[in-house]
Amino acid sequence: MIGIDLIKLERMKRLLEKYNHKFLEKYLSPSEILLVKNYKTAAGFWAAKEAASKALGTGIGAECSFHDIMISKTSKGAPLLVLSDKVRAAFNITSSALSITHDGDYAIAVVTHKTNT
Repeated sequence: MIGIDLIKLERMKRLLEKYNHKFLEKYLSPSEILLVKNYKTAAGFWAAKEAASKALGTGIGAECSFHDIMISKTSKGAPLLVLSDKVRAAFNITSSALSITHDGDYAIAVVTHKTNT
């Protein structure tokens, strides 16, 4: 299972300028918010969560919310993706991998999920 998402950095910048911290709380946990250094990081996290939900074939919604997808960092700064127990069980996910990149005006994320099936 694979998903990809792309977001224009300017879009995230405008959303943060308009809604500030409230916007981050809609899609990030408190521990994820602590990792956000600027609008570029926020955009990468947005793309990562969208890509993770697309890899499930659902998108963000009732079956998988933004808060069912958690992002952290390794000691070397690489992103890690963890799905909630509810989502892992519902989709038989055994592991996930995440890559986030920024190029020019965009943040891009790719997610893969492995299943038991």
